[in-house]
Amino acid sequence: MGRLYDRGAQLLRRWYDRRLAEPAVLDTARYFPDAERFAAALPALRAEALGIAQQFNAIPRFHDIMREQADISANDARDWRMYIMQAYGVRVPRNLARSPTLAALVASSPDVLSASFSFLAPHKYIPPHRGPFRGIVRGYLPLVMPLDGAGHPAATLTVDGTAHRLHEGQFMLWDDTFEHEVRNASEEVRIVLLLDIRRRLLPAGLRLLSSLIVGVVAFGIRLQRSKMAV
Repeated sequence: MGRLYDRGAQLLRRWYDRRLAEPAVLDTARYFPDAERFAAALPALRAEALGIAQQFNAIPRFHDIMREQADISANDARDWRMYIMQAYGVRVPRNLARSPTLAALVASSPDVLSASFSFLAPHKYIPPHRGPFRGIVRGYLPLVMPLDGAGHPAATLTVDGTAHRLHEGQFMLWDDTFEHEVRNASEEVRIVLLLDIRRRLLPAGLRLLSSLIVGVVAFGIRLQRSKMAV
């Protein structure tokens, strides 16, 4: 990642870390009660994601959208592709039109800022990294989860040193500023729904700062929205 991005992310994390004490994995009922509606829509969301996956090679790789992420997206010869439908409140209408169930859920959940289908190729490994900004939290809902020989999820999300193996339809809410990594140890593509969700229960000062940061990031995203459309 570029030095400017890294330095900015470090400063942001330090500022929030002094004021927040929440753990890496958060109480979904407290911080995002709408999670139940997303999980309940699993069959429709899976069908929409599988339809999009038929054009797998047309879906942008993450580092094609964000060059700053090349060290975690282009670290090996295997693909991590992101079908982005909304990013920091900036809609990608063409992509949203192909996932009407998700579009309706996002439209009725004002705390959801970003929504993407994440496609992880067989044996793809995303090395340890940290997100920049604690003003949002990450929703993670497996839609297509390969299983190993024992029937356990073959793709692992490790957050703050704890490995999580989630079955399809199990929603997890977590803070991506904690170090995390992902490994797909299977021969199949793993597909999850990723959401960026406005963090609730922030002190007034951090709430204002978060709103400002979201606005600045959204402005930059509008300039490159065309890269996301498939």
